[in-house]
Amino acid sequence: MTDMKFLFSRVFIAFTVSVFSLVACNPVIFESVRKIDLKKDIVFDTQYGEIIFRLSDETPQHRNNFIKLVNQHFYDSLLFHRVINQFIIQTGDPDSKHAKPGEPLGESDLPYTIPAEFNPKLFHKRGVLNAARDDNPERASSSTQFTFVQGKVYTDSMLAVAENRINNWLAFSKVLHQPENKEIAVLYEGLQKRQTNPDSLALISNRIKVLADEELKKGVLYKIPEEHRQVYKTLGGAAHLDQNYTVFGEVVKGMDVVDSIARVQTDSLERPVNDVRIISAKLIKRKNY
Repeated sequence: MTDMKFLFSRVFIAFTVSVFSLVACNPVIFESVRKIDLKKDIVFDTQYGEIIFRLSDETPQHRNNFIKLVNQHFYDSLLFHRVINQFIIQTGDPDSKHAKPGEPLGESDLPYTIPAEFNPKLFHKRGVLNAARDDNPERASSSTQFTFVQGKVYTDSMLAVAENRINNWLAFSKVLHQPENKEIAVLYEGLQKRQTNPDSLALISNRIKVLADEELKKGVLYKIPEEHRQVYKTLGGAAHLDQNYTVFGEVVKGMDVVDSIARVQTDSLERPVNDVRIISAKLIKRKNY
C-alpha cells in the first residue's frame, strides 16, 4: 500500500509539473488569448464557403482583440450586414444575430474602441481586413465591426482622385486636432454623435472645410507610394481608405467566397436581401496556402 501511495504521489507530481510547464510556455497575454493563438489563422464558415485569414503582428491591439472575440464565439451567427460589390463586405454588428429582414444594421458594437494602428506597410489592397469606425478625429476603430476589402483595379487618374480624398481627410483631421480649434472640434464631435441638428452640423463642417483647404495650400500632400500604386493598378483594392482606417489582416484563402458574397442582391441600405451569415468562426492551424 505504501508503495502504491508513493507511486501515485510521483505520478501526480509529474503530471502537475507537466501542466504547469505547458501553461508557462503558453501564457495568457490578453483576455482569453494565449501566446500560441498568435500563430494561428482564423476561418469564417459561411453558406458560400470558407474565408481563411491571417491577422497582422504589426497591429497587436487589433489582433489581440479579434482573437479574443473569436475565442468568445462573438462572430458566430452574425450577418454580413453591408455589402458593396467591387468595394467591401462588412460584418461585426452584434444586433445582426437576431435581426429581422430589412432591419437597419451597422450602428452597434461593444462599448469600447481600439486606438488606430497605422503602418506604412499595410494598405487597402484587395483581400485585406480593415476596422470600421465612426467619424471620430482619432480614427479609433470599432471594437467589433470590420470589412473584407474586395475593391477594384485602379488607373492613374483614379488614384489621383483617391489621393485627393485622402489629403482632404488628413487636412480636415489636422484642423480638428489643432489647439486653437478645440472649441469647434468639441462642437463638431457633439453634433456628430447626436445627429439631431443637421443644419448646425453642416455649418460647422463647412467652417472646418474652409480651414482644411487653407491647410492643404500650405502643407505637404500625401502621395500613394509607387509600390502601392502598382498593386492598386494590378490586384486592386480601395485606395481612398488609406491613412483613414486601420488595416489589420489579410485573406489567405477564400477570396472567391468574398467575391460571391459581394455579388449578392442588396436593398437600399446595402444589406443583402437574403441573409448571408457567419455560421462559425474559429482559430485553425496556420498553413502555407
